[in-house]
Amino acid sequence: MDELSERYGELLTGSYDCVDRIVLNAYVSLCYSPGGFRTWWRRLHDGSEEQLDNTHLMRMAGRFSRRVRAFATAHEIPVIDCRRGERKHLIAEEYLATHSVGPGVFLILVARATAPVWEVSRSAGGVIGNLAKKKAFVNHYSFHIMDPEWGHLTIKLSGHPPFGAQIILNGHEWVACQAQAAGIGFAKEGNCFTRMADPAALARVADTLSQPATIGRLRQVCERWIYTGCL
Repeated sequence: MDELSERYGELLTGSYDCVDRIVLNAYVSLCYSPGGFRTWWRRLHDGSEEQLDNTHLMRMAGRFSRRVRAFATAHEIPVIDCRRGERKHLIAEEYLATHSVGPGVFLILVARATAPVWEVSRSAGGVIGNLAKKKAFVNHYSFHIMDPEWGHLTIKLSGHPPFGAQIILNGHEWVACQAQAAGIGFAKEGNCFTRMADPAALARVADTLSQPATIGRLRQVCERWIYTGCL
């Protein structure tokens, strides 16, 4: 028993052990080496590298931005451009506190952060001399999603090639969704369960998140949204 639980043991009706924040890095491995990225580009442009330059890479990022905003407009999803230092998870929590949302993307937050990008150097004759990966401040698009099994999750996607992503999930949200589906009564504020009708049953639900089968659940939730809600 941890020190806090031991000190307040007489006031507690139960306890559970749960994974808190889960962050998965997602990327296309082919696009993270110079040769692999050139192969990816040729596949995208009918075998040609004629347009593989910094200008066209920037244009690709611009098209990505326009498509995200067009998608949001078509589905009446708010897009908020965040200022430096704003706590984006609080923006999402405030939105959820005042809006009822169903499954799918309900909010898109845009903010600048560092990410790997490609820089192309060509000779005077137009031959690619070097393809270098560097870190730069670029726009990232945080797709806030309501999932029936995981609750509120975020997929943060870089708007520049090679389009790295992070999938951010909350174990407490998963426990709450599973408990609700199982008919286990509870009250919850943020990550804290303030009331449990059956603490032992809630603890059993939380324990399943530490089992090997969770790998499959994580794969399913990533594939459920990254190819539909984001791309």
